[in-house]
Amino acid sequence: MTRPPLTLRLAAPRGFCAGVDRAIKIVEMALEKWGAPVYVRHEIVHNRYVVDDLRAKGAVFVEELDDCPGDRPVVFSAHGVPKAVPAEAARRQMIAVDATCPLVTKVHNEAKRHSENGLQMVMIGHAGHPETVGTMGQLPEGEVLLVETVEDVASVQVRDPGRLAFVTQTTLSVDDTAEIVAALRARFPAIVGPGKEDICYATTNRQAAVKAMAPAIDALLVIGAPNSSNSKRLVEVGQAAGCGYAQLVQRAADIDWRALHGIRSVGLTAGASAPEVLVNEVIDAFRARYDVTVETVETAVEDVEFKVPRVLREPA
Repeated sequence: MTRPPLTLRLAAPRGFCAGVDRAIKIVEMALEKWGAPVYVRHEIVHNRYVVDDLRAKGAVFVEELDDCPGDRPVVFSAHGVPKAVPAEAARRQMIAVDATCPLVTKVHNEAKRHSENGLQMVMIGHAGHPETVGTMGQLPEGEVLLVETVEDVASVQVRDPGRLAFVTQTTLSVDDTAEIVAALRARFPAIVGPGKEDICYATTNRQAAVKAMAPAIDALLVIGAPNSSNSKRLVEVGQAAGCGYAQLVQRAADIDWRALHGIRSVGLTAGASAPEVLVNEVIDAFRARYDVTVETVETAVEDVEFKVPRVLREPA
């Protein structure tokens, strides 16, 4: 039986960013240095495949520090944690390794610096997301006000309109965030922004690649977890850029093939916490059903690399 032709357009860059790659290495190096089990507070990154792989190697994932024994190492996830968490780990004299993405740490430091200068913080982010919780937890309660939408800006109650600064979650939609920032500046002209964009390079680059391929595809598939903020934003960016059909899938088994009936071109990308093995799995699934031609849509080249903490580079 002849398979129908299909052009598969691969976004580049896609998949793992430097912060995710570093966080996974930290867990693997901790296991190598101290042996299993190593405890990890929250999923190290938001991807089931990655978490299951590390669990098989001896990582134990928990939601709170209280779930960790005091005599085993604990790793803090790439999303960052409130400052009370490492403080409690130090009080318990635990071996704690911080896998927070350096670009998230940059946002933490910005928030603390502005607060020290007497400015109240406004954070653009998603309520309940671990990165937002971690950033807001760097300062005392009430010092960071959360806004999620342009509508939130109109109702936020600040202490002094003339003494404000804002930071953002690193994995937001670039376009949506620009609208919220514009609303903040319109309502609070004196508000201070970050010296450099808080939305990370990987989020920005992956969204740009989706925008570039959108006019030439009939459908978009984003490989990523349902709790991955940057992956969900890629679906939204594709829809906003004109993709009539955009689906978030964790693995090839999640693809809705009926929804793709009759299509001739598909865009494929992966969120920053999705490994390339899952991209290849999806490509193989398409090749089993279509006569596939693969094209790469490259909009940026990434060469960023972050060092792991010194404690992992020192002899045990």
